[in-house]
Amino acid sequence: MMRSVAGKMIPLLRIFFFGALSVAAQVHKPNVLLLCVDDLRMDGDSIGMSFAITPNMDRLAAQGRTFNRHFANAPTCGASRYTMLTGRYGATGNHALWARSKKMAKGDEVVPPSMPEWFRINGYTAVSIGKVSHTPGGLGGKEFNDPNIIEMPRAWDEVIMPVGPWLTPKGAMHGLAHGATHKLVKGSLHVFEAVEGPDDIYHDGLITDDALQKLDDLASDSEKPFFLAVGLIKPHLPFGAPKKYLDLYEGVELPPIAHPEKPEGLSTWYESDEFMRYDRWDRDPRTDPDFADDVRRHYAACVSYADAQIGRLVAKLKETGADKNTVIVVWGDHGWNLGEHHIWGKHNLFDEGLHSPLIVVSPEVKEPGKPSNAIVETLDLFPTVCELAGLEIPGFVEGASLVPQLMDPDIKGRSAIAYWREVQSIRTKRYRLVLHPDGQKELYDHHSAEKETRNVVSQYPEVAVDLEKKLKTRLPERRWW
Repeated sequence: MMRSVAGKMIPLLRIFFFGALSVAAQVHKPNVLLLCVDDLRMDGDSIGMSFAITPNMDRLAAQGRTFNRHFANAPTCGASRYTMLTGRYGATGNHALWARSKKMAKGDEVVPPSMPEWFRINGYTAVSIGKVSHTPGGLGGKEFNDPNIIEMPRAWDEVIMPVGPWLTPKGAMHGLAHGATHKLVKGSLHVFEAVEGPDDIYHDGLITDDALQKLDDLASDSEKPFFLAVGLIKPHLPFGAPKKYLDLYEGVELPPIAHPEKPEGLSTWYESDEFMRYDRWDRDPRTDPDFADDVRRHYAACVSYADAQIGRLVAKLKETGADKNTVIVVWGDHGWNLGEHHIWGKHNLFDEGLHSPLIVVSPEVKEPGKPSNAIVETLDLFPTVCELAGLEIPGFVEGASLVPQLMDPDIKGRSAIAYWREVQSIRTKRYRLVLHPDGQKELYDHHSAEKETRNVVSQYPEVAVDLEKKLKTRLPERRWW
């Protein structure tokens, strides 16, 4: 399927999408560099883990605003990226953008533009590299490489997904070093590894290589500003990274896992089946402390590997001179439990499954380096970037611009909505309410020592009722686009 006329394998998918009408660009409009990182959690106020080594993201945090209380709208890639890219609440699963695409194909409903399409309409060149929507490269088919099945119609001028020795986007997403995939590993795809070599022995190195070239091209165009989204796949499973990043953690004593016990009673506890799928016949971190320690170190190594790619991209942006007129956003698509609540994975509505990094660097930031503790959600990114770019914020978006918090880090947020399957949640500064479809509730008090380990709904029933009203006001019904 991916062969040239001569039959030679082509190690790169490069698809051009046209269709959105653009208006004349204004040179003074700022560029946007959106850096999406898969499965990147926040550990308290720390990126990745409290001991993770992330000098490049730390440098961006010092130059801009870190939102310490940013929460994804769903603890899974597809639904979370839907809200980021559309600015609207949507379906709960990984097919949210595909459902939207099907509606667009039918043509019987008006589907609002996505964020990159909105920037195209307003004169920007929009390019996606790596995993920005749910499928790396934004295509469907068994191996995510069918050019006739597009996840985000009209969104991009160009979509790039280097596949290298993994041959397909699906192979790259779930790959190990040097092109190894689950088909080449006996029994199962190992949960982690560390292999000697440069960054491009794993796919994020190739994604970054292509992004560096594209940055040169885009920055050289004085006529049009650019909206460049780069999606790094690590630290998504399997936790594989060049060994030099694992070596950073040699001899480092890891802190104990917070509240590692399985919750009692009603909760959105998750079986960790995504994680166990990778090493189901080997070891289990829920019962093997040494294995749990290894997994956490390899996750941290992947975080440092992703951080290094971000450093390369920011250095290239500065080299081109475009950094002086570019808004930089670092966004993690959701959290990831590393043993908290006896969960290894993300599909849950506890803080660990939803809490992820959000860093914004812009000339609009006052008191750079000072974090915001406002409660914000992924939905807020679309209107924020529009306002920073001087574009009209479209009426269909449901988030709130974070420019006030960029101007003043002490300005409060509102609350963060999340959902998983049929369960919904609202997070405020003090509480998290989780509402089940049968009306049962979980209420957690973050001002207490127990936080999300003790359901206090019986102690504060009036709080639960008030938060349920606010939740239903913000999320009145489930939508598929």
